[in-house]
Amino acid sequence: MANVLESIRAKAKSLGRKVCLTESDDPRNLKAAEKLAKLGYVKPVLVGDEDAIRKLAAENGVSLDGVEVVDILKTPNLQKYIDVCVEIRKNKGLTPEQAREWLKDTCVFSAAMVCAGDAHGYVSGGGNPNGYAHNTAQKTKPALQLFKTAKGNHIASAFFIMQLPDPKWGYEGVFFYADCGLNINPDADQLAEIAVTTAKTFRQYTGQEPKVAMISCSSKGSAHDPIIDKVVEATAKAKALAPDLLIDGELQFDAAIIPDIAKKKAPGSPVAGQANVLIFPDLNCGNTMYKATERLAGATAIGPLIQGLRRPFTDVSRGCSVDDIVDCAAVAAITEWAD
Repeated sequence: MANVLESIRAKAKSLGRKVCLTESDDPRNLKAAEKLAKLGYVKPVLVGDEDAIRKLAAENGVSLDGVEVVDILKTPNLQKYIDVCVEIRKNKGLTPEQAREWLKDTCVFSAAMVCAGDAHGYVSGGGNPNGYAHNTAQKTKPALQLFKTAKGNHIASAFFIMQLPDPKWGYEGVFFYADCGLNINPDADQLAEIAVTTAKTFRQYTGQEPKVAMISCSSKGSAHDPIIDKVVEATAKAKALAPDLLIDGELQFDAAIIPDIAKKKAPGSPVAGQANVLIFPDLNCGNTMYKATERLAGATAIGPLIQGLRRPFTDVSRGCSVDDIVDCAAVAAITEWAD
């Protein structure tokens, strides 16, 4: 049986969508573009200085056959992208001159391409420290400003697809972890929205029923503290937002995923012991857990993937591999546009 990542790659290949890679001064992105073109997952678009991109590709033995290269300064579509930015940001007073300057940022340029319908989404990861390298805020801000949140969403959030070697965990070895990359300390309302959004994302990507565990250091009142109260409140709010979803908490990590422990700590829970979506109370916990699962359990970690926006965008770690970029591009390709 194909795992979730293989299914995502196959679906991406069937759609044939364009996805931009923003850090085109990093050989990893050139190699990812080459691999994407060869595998056919997406139609890769390298955004940046075309002469520099082609020189770097030659130096690293990278073939750009099947790879589109778009020069951010020389593209004949520049005026179209200026107009797109000005239209979206007119209430903020953005002028054409400011937009022209803003578009020199490859993340902004890629987001504008997507808004104009010239690409489906963009991936930003890696980067040359002396060049285009963006931190998380610099990658994410253009998406928030130009894509904006989808209807019904108040915040964007970041999740990881965690594919473990052993299929007994989660759904065929897959968990969705959130928020692991964007919201530092969400309040109860935000945590509830993150839970519901991640559950819907899980269903979209896997076609399976999400079973959402709200993770805490307590299971069903085993401890008491304001940090636990937030999770309890968020659980109630998430259930109210989406009564059709299986959401339960607060649950400790072991109670959420191990059936025998769930029977002791949360008897009767519809989620405990069989969770496939894990919602962490804050970024300290979420980011640490995804890295620990990746490094100690040998999981493949795809992300951070941004959800809750109108258009697809993924923010890949600066320490990413070529394959990380490839898989994030595939995820962006299968993510449908929202109103």
